[in-house]
Amino acid sequence: MLTPLDIENKKFPKSIKGYNEDEVDDFLDQLTIEYEKLYRENADLKSEVESMKRDLEHYRSIEHTLQNTLVMAQKTADQMISEAKNSAEKIKKDADEEASRTLDGAQSRAKATVESLDRQEFELRKKYEETKKKFEIYRSKMEMILVSQLDMLNDMKDDEE
Repeated sequence: MLTPLDIENKKFPKSIKGYNEDEVDDFLDQLTIEYEKLYRENADLKSEVESMKRDLEHYRSIEHTLQNTLVMAQKTADQMISEAKNSAEKIKKDADEEASRTLDGAQSRAKATVESLDRQEFELRKKYEETKKKFEIYRSKMEMILVSQLDMLNDMKDDEE
């Protein structure tokens, strides 16, 4: 590729019927100036393209990292949901067993002492109601925990999108 200096240094042989030397020199000077502008612009554009290529690689790397992070976050969210469901099922099962044991115990004590049936019946009903209330409170707390965890996971999922 010719450089502006190559054009500027180009000399034509002189002849009797040849071109007017001043006109050729003027044209070459003008051509040199225009070519130099284009040459510099081309060099600037090449530099800009290289810079953009580096930026593109950087952004692709960031995109890859973000994709990996999103996949990992989704796996973690799925695992947390699964663990929360399992925990809720275990808590409910334990509460049902506790309520069942409490109820069974209350029933056997009521049968054993017929004389104090009225008093024991009152106490058993009271204990049953307390257990039922505790169970409902426990169940409500667990539902609130699960709902808050699901909300948190949905928020995380919305933030990812």
